[in-house]
Amino acid sequence: MEFYNYIKSFHLIFVITWFAGLFYIPRLFVYQIESFYKASPEKEILGKQLKLMSKRLWYIITWPSAILATIFAVWLLILQPYWLEQPWMHVKLLFVILLIIYHLKTHQYYNQLQNDEVKKTSSFMRIWNEGATFILFAVVFLVILKNAINWVYGIIGLLVLGILIMLGFKIYKNIRAKNPEA
Repeated sequence: MEFYNYIKSFHLIFVITWFAGLFYIPRLFVYQIESFYKASPEKEILGKQLKLMSKRLWYIITWPSAILATIFAVWLLILQPYWLEQPWMHVKLLFVILLIIYHLKTHQYYNQLQNDEVKKTSSFMRIWNEGATFILFAVVFLVILKNAINWVYGIIGLLVLGILIMLGFKIYKNIRAKNPEA
């Protein structure tokens, strides 16, 4: 069924662009938050530019990609409903729900920053930036290995990845404290 492979390809393309948006938008949030504390006129110039960049990324790439990835995913499941009988697919769908929650929470942060409401620190956003990474790792391994039984090993792997990312974050924070231009 060649038609299925085209739908699958479009699904994968939009998943990739969705994640690209989810990877980049928190970085822009970091810069927006940091620019908020700069002196005028730098604060206003950077703030305006970063809001525009965020708006374009969010509404031209991230949201459309999320919607299209979901449409093509549903289409795939309609074409191949037996996937819903697979235990690994149940676990994958749980991670997809987490991804949607992550996306919606990110949208909340987006709205706050567009309204000049700084409620989180740039450090928080650096950590938040890794949320999509965890979900991506989990989904890719589930889809490639198609094994929900070993999900415990996957969770352990994600925890190890999380610890490594946190260590990297602390090292970077220490380097940045010594050299603010890093």
